[in-house]
Formats: sequence, structure tokens, C-alpha cells
Amino acid sequence: MIIARLLTISGEVQGVGFRFFAQRSAAKHQVRGYVRNLPDGRVEAHVEGTPSAVEAFKMDFAAGPRFSRVEQIEELVIDPSGLYSNFRIER
Repeated sequence: MIIARLLTISGEVQGVGFRFFAQRSAAKHQVRGYVRNLPDGRVEAHVEGTPSAVEAFKMDFAAGPRFSRVEQIEELVIDPSGLYSNFRIER
């Protein structure tokens, strides 16, 4: 079974390597989708994978890289799109 989540994280999350951290975590947990910076200073990730892989990615994403400071994470349950064959950084 494949599930999907739209995760939005706020805090000190831009300019600290958050997107590259998310991409490495996605490879480790074998999830697909994308991560991108939002104009309001938050970071968004669309993640698709098995329930355990998505949960493991979410835990990494909520912790963030070394120099980040995560204040809040929002999670939306969405339908898997099946559009992604990998996990990429979007600009």
C-alpha cells in the first residue's frame, strides 16, 4: 500500500540546507515526491511511499538538519499521485 502526505514545516528552515537534508532522508527511506521552499519562509514536502517509510521520513523532516529550528509541522493526508519516480528538490 502506498500513502501520501503533504508536509509543511515552519521555523528556521530556509538557508540551512533543509531541502538537501530532506532529499537525503527521502533516499534513505525510499520515498518519492518533492521538497521546496515556500515564499512565506516555510518548507513543503510532498511524500509518497509505504506507511512505515513515510512515517520515518516525517520523523527526520520534523527534526530537521543541524542548523535548523523547527517550530511547527503541518500534515495533510492526500491521495498518492503516482507521478514521482524519485524525490527531487523543486525551486
